[in-house]
Amino acid sequence: MTAKHSLFIYYNVIRNASGVCASEAFRYVGRMSHTYLAFIDESGDDGLKAPFRGPGSQGGSSRWLVLSACVIRAVNSHDAVNWRDEIRSKMPEKQARDLHFARLNHGQKVAAVRILATKPVRTISVIASKEHLQSRAFGAKNQLYFYMARYLIERLSWLCRDFRRLAPEGDGRVAITFSRRGGMQYDAFRSYLTGLHGNRDSDVRIHWPVIDIDAVDARDHSTSACLQLSDIVASSFSAGFEPDRYGNCEPRYSQMLKPITYSRGHNYLSYGVKIVPNPELCMLSEDQAFSLSIWKKGRQPPGP
Repeated sequence: MTAKHSLFIYYNVIRNASGVCASEAFRYVGRMSHTYLAFIDESGDDGLKAPFRGPGSQGGSSRWLVLSACVIRAVNSHDAVNWRDEIRSKMPEKQARDLHFARLNHGQKVAAVRILATKPVRTISVIASKEHLQSRAFGAKNQLYFYMARYLIERLSWLCRDFRRLAPEGDGRVAITFSRRGGMQYDAFRSYLTGLHGNRDSDVRIHWPVIDIDAVDARDHSTSACLQLSDIVASSFSAGFEPDRYGNCEPRYSQMLKPITYSRGHNYLSYGVKIVPNPELCMLSEDQAFSLSIWKKGRQPPGP
């Protein structure tokens, strides 16, 4: 098979998987050497000014910010659209092809999470209680988002390193795609990562050999089935900590994702789930404490 033929086949696989136009599909051709693809979405906002949103209120900033990654092997990338469409098939009344977890009712959310939990993916979530952070430390634009993304990428790098023995294809690296958000400059985030890499601060524990900084990119939620799956993850974890308009939290969605949440030696809270600051400082409600307790023990199946 010629190199040109291989490129054409790869282009069509990615185009079919992503549901995007030809120009978008070609952006992925350069990533064909990566072993993993990671898709990152968030739930909540990074605003730190009070008042925070409370029960019965629609205004104000969210109390929690969640960033989640859905990690798949590049060789499985063409299956993501089928996974998304399998979820949509459970709700035929939905006309739009793209999924937004927040727009689903409870039964639809349970169905979506149940299906995703059966797929060969791994998830990682970092969760910030914004009320209990020192707001003066995050005064610059996007500073809190960058800070939480750093924790997420640390754990993403460990996952790619840990599961490399199960995924021998590619060069071992991961290509990272964010769900595009307003006001976020992704070239600035690439520069941020480059700075972390160059400083070699002992507090930064990213396994750099697997992180391809140049491949960090962003896409619109509606153009990527993988980002829509990441939205399911981020929104599920947010539901366990962010009170709804009635003051309730719903831990069931994230609990159902436990089979695909990254852990090491049954340890989830140091790997696939991280709370910032330390949970003891977050003044958790009874519902939130239960959401946290889900991750204190348990088993995990083999990697993606």
